[in-house]
Amino acid sequence: MYIYKVGVAGAGTMGAQIAEVVSFAGLPVVLADREESLARRGVETVRAIYQARVMKGKMTPEQLEEKMLLVTASPNLEGLKEVDLVIEAVSEELRLKQQVFHELDRICSRSAILASNTSALSISALGSATARPGKVIGLHFFNPAYAMPLVEVIAGLGTDPQTVDDTVGFAESLRKQPVIVKECAGFLVNRLLSPYLNEAVWCLQDSDVSIKDIDRDLVAFGMPVGPFTLLDTVGLDIALDVGRILYRAYGPRMAPAPLLEAFVKAGRLGIKTGKGFYDYGGADPGDEDHRLKDMKAQVGPHNEEHQMTWSRMRPLLAMVNEAVIALQEGIASARDIDLAMAAGTGFPGDKIGPLHLADQLGIDHVLEQLEDLTERVGMRFWPAPMLRRMVDAGLTGQAAGQGFFTYSPTSAHMR
Repeated sequence: MYIYKVGVAGAGTMGAQIAEVVSFAGLPVVLADREESLARRGVETVRAIYQARVMKGKMTPEQLEEKMLLVTASPNLEGLKEVDLVIEAVSEELRLKQQVFHELDRICSRSAILASNTSALSISALGSATARPGKVIGLHFFNPAYAMPLVEVIAGLGTDPQTVDDTVGFAESLRKQPVIVKECAGFLVNRLLSPYLNEAVWCLQDSDVSIKDIDRDLVAFGMPVGPFTLLDTVGLDIALDVGRILYRAYGPRMAPAPLLEAFVKAGRLGIKTGKGFYDYGGADPGDEDHRLKDMKAQVGPHNEEHQMTWSRMRPLLAMVNEAVIALQEGIASARDIDLAMAAGTGFPGDKIGPLHLADQLGIDHVLEQLEDLTERVGMRFWPAPMLRRMVDAGLTGQAAGQGFFTYSPTSAHMR
């Protein structure tokens, strides 16, 4: 199925970014919201993204105007009745999204694909709100959509294989890197990123290391930004909401760190409130240190017997272990897991992804570290069963020539 015209339901930040991506690829797009003013504001956001390209010399003013001719605003969902594919981008509330999908099912042609940009909610549940679950799919863009190459493609229980193929082809036409992900809470990238970020907060709570030192150490490892800078950018409340969704789905290993909950309760939500783990109002560093000590005292250390020693391997191993669990559940292939984490989070190129990192460290060594952390820190580090099977089979990684990937004496390649 060829996509000739696209609709976006929800003209907020992500909706407008997605509309820009679609129009940049040369496709007409209708940006719809519940009020005309909101829809027009979304169109102006699209223009602002293009204007930034003009300012950087990446396109001419004439090209900007040509692209804007492809973008139209609609004050309601009725304006989407002639599109071939709709991307829903409203707030992350299941009932609201189901209501939108119910309306889209009524309005759009029977051949239209109904996609959701949700980052964690059930695609199957959204499909149940329609009479066409076979045409309902997840198409999760990452923020900012115009810059991030990755999109996750998620089939619900009722999604037709042809819908998956058509959506992958559409994503490729947008010059994006689609990764097909089996439906699960958090999908792939957020499912792996959340325990990494959460463990960084646990480390802050458990040890005397500073926020800046943790950030510096993981940037030195190769991450584009530190975990606390990323949390402040995303929003601590959003990170906590995602953490709670994952906790309900996967249990104690995803339990949000009490210190994260304390920051949210205190109204320190990140850049959007001017204060999160960092203070963006120019506060004295001494005041920040004092405030952090007070908040840590309120929640108490996780390990009552002694303070833990900081190691950047704790958050990294939390990500690695979850990647292995996702692999053994068939959420995605080893290749796609690593590609998704590289494209979606900026996981350092020389490490390629968490599964390649495990191969480089040695899977036997990873297993030993996880067992040690399980004993010292808690059950959230209980090793994925697949790790022990691989060690018993001698598939211990790069040094052995075989781990999650196959290695030659001079190079490695993804299987």
